[in-house]
Amino acid sequence: MSLVKYEILTKVAEVASFTKAAEVLGLTQSAVSHAVSSLEKEFGFALIHRSRTGVTLTSEGYTMLRAMWQVLDAQELLQQEAAHILGVTRGKVRIGVISSISSNWMPEIIRIMDHQFPGIQVELREGDYYEIEQWLLSGEIEAGFLNGQKSAQYQFTELQQDPLLCIVSAKSPLYAKTEVDIADLEDMPFIMTSYKGTNDVKVLLEQYHVKPNIRFELSEEVGILSMISHHLGISILPQLVIHNLPSTLKAIPLKQGGYRTIGIAMKHHASPVTKKFAEILSAWLKEQNSVL
Repeated sequence: MSLVKYEILTKVAEVASFTKAAEVLGLTQSAVSHAVSSLEKEFGFALIHRSRTGVTLTSEGYTMLRAMWQVLDAQELLQQEAAHILGVTRGKVRIGVISSISSNWMPEIIRIMDHQFPGIQVELREGDYYEIEQWLLSGEIEAGFLNGQKSAQYQFTELQQDPLLCIVSAKSPLYAKTEVDIADLEDMPFIMTSYKGTNDVKVLLEQYHVKPNIRFELSEEVGILSMISHHLGISILPQLVIHNLPSTLKAIPLKQGGYRTIGIAMKHHASPVTKKFAEILSAWLKEQNSVL
């Protein structure tokens, strides 16, 4: 069976459209449709459910897709190992990133990768911690950034402890403080970060038995900062998230401390290209921390 057909089905499943898949792959829509139909004929059952709203995988299609990921990963690893033997670093690595990492770390990391290893193609997929872990476990990515989760199914390397800071507006009674006692947040209007997986802020508040008055739960930090700017509450956010904090807001350290642990999770027996990405990332962070 042709691996090209596996790649086509993988892209169709990712973008949920024959047309979009064809555009990304540089093929005609009929070629994409023919490849999927050919796979269905070879397997003897439907892989795709077609409707006016788009295409979705059947349950059998999703089962086969996971097996195809393993085949494509094995092919990629084979090619990378051959290149490694020849002394050439070449291949593709898919990385799961959270928004603060994609905006703060990835531009420079990719610039370095492009300069030093032009044969390595880096693909980024943005999500929350839960999504990244699921992508890693299912084989959709080779590595991803997590906040301390450990599992026997992958290796986790701690990279940095990102301080958690209290974000307030000028009208907040906490604005004049140089540090905030977590106990002072009890019953205060609060905008909570919302995402699947371990929530570092909720863990911190629970650790000190503090229950703020949660008015809103938002997944986007931009929305949280906007709410605070309009004096609708305060929040606790990681330092990396507030790299460009509006001048109308203030980030105040917590008396008790508190941080999120950022690390890179990789499959056991990671490919040479994945290991190279991790090496570049670790070296860059070490250099950044030595400057600070």
